Amino acid sequence: MIHGFTGSPATVEPWARGIARDGFTVKVPQLAGHGTRWEDLNQTQWSDWYQSVESAYLQLRKECDRIFIAGFSVGGALALRLVQNRGSEIEGLILLNASIFDERKSYLLLPLLKHFIPSLKSGAMDVKKPGQKRHSYTRLPLKALDSLRALWNSVETDLFLVDLPLMVAYSVDDHVVDPRNSETIIDNVYSSDIREVIFENSFHNVALDYDADLLIEESVIFIQDVLSGEISRSADLDERELIDAEFEAIVSGLSLDESSPTTFLDELDRPQPDDFHTPNPVLPKLSESNRIALWLLAGGSVAILLYIFTGFDLFGTGAWPGVFAIVSGLGRIIWNTARRIDEGESGDDGAVL
Repeated sequence: MIHGFTGSPATVEPWARGIARDGFTVKVPQLAGHGTRWEDLNQTQWSDWYQSVESAYLQLRKECDRIFIAGFSVGGALALRLVQNRGSEIEGLILLNASIFDERKSYLLLPLLKHFIPSLKSGAMDVKKPGQKRHSYTRLPLKALDSLRALWNSVETDLFLVDLPLMVAYSVDDHVVDPRNSETIIDNVYSSDIREVIFENSFHNVALDYDADLLIEESVIFIQDVLSGEISRSADLDERELIDAEFEAIVSGLSLDESSPTTFLDELDRPQPDDFHTPNPVLPKLSESNRIALWLLAGGSVAILLYIFTGFDLFGTGAWPGVFAIVSGLGRIIWNTARRIDEGESGDDGAVL
């Protein structure tokens, strides 16, 4: 059983203990960088978290012959990645509010923001039941969060590799992971038997919420149904279908433009000039003044974005320092251009640049 991003094994402990009470061996590894300090998580990447999962899986194989994988939130993405790599060795997969994408526009700024801001304040616990203790970091490490986006992309692309019995459980009122994540999984895996479980009285972390007993009950029933043979792996998914699915996943990302009057083969048949030389353009050298202007533009833009998305205000003056930097940078560029025109600076063809 795999816990979520910034969390710890304690976030799924009631779920794990409930399954163990029915006689099953349950292992809940602590993912690399988790359960200590948020700074430690920023020193890891998604491959480190996956290594924690795979190591625990290999240890469990030494003790048990038939293994199921369960994952909560981002733990669901890691569970899917393990199944995509080792699906033939695994009996079944249980996903709880699994996270495989997040379409918030602010995430597009992560590759830049992670170099300036190490973390952001994390939101409150998404548990409907009152009085629950928090078992996750109160800060959101941005370098680790940016690495998570790479895991999401890889897992979503390879969903067609999942063909084993699957239980997809999700909350209709989840404020952390959009339920469309679960719908996407259901629509794109190749499992012939998918059991869908919906929770209407819990938020994101069902294991600590009102529907915890229902989660345990449905998980145990699913496991027993697979072990008894009532639910089985897809029997009609042969190698040819897997190849076709992979080919479709590849070509779906290609853009086929048929507007050109000639084909690629036509271009190959066309005679090529013998005296063609590969161009080797020389990039223009920026003056020191222009370099300063570009730094002002870039720094001002970053300052404004930080203020808008994070509320970061170093001088207590809002976004005005960023605005002033951008105006100063534009002013320098305009001044330098006007000065070159006045001095008659031009290119070889007489056109002023």
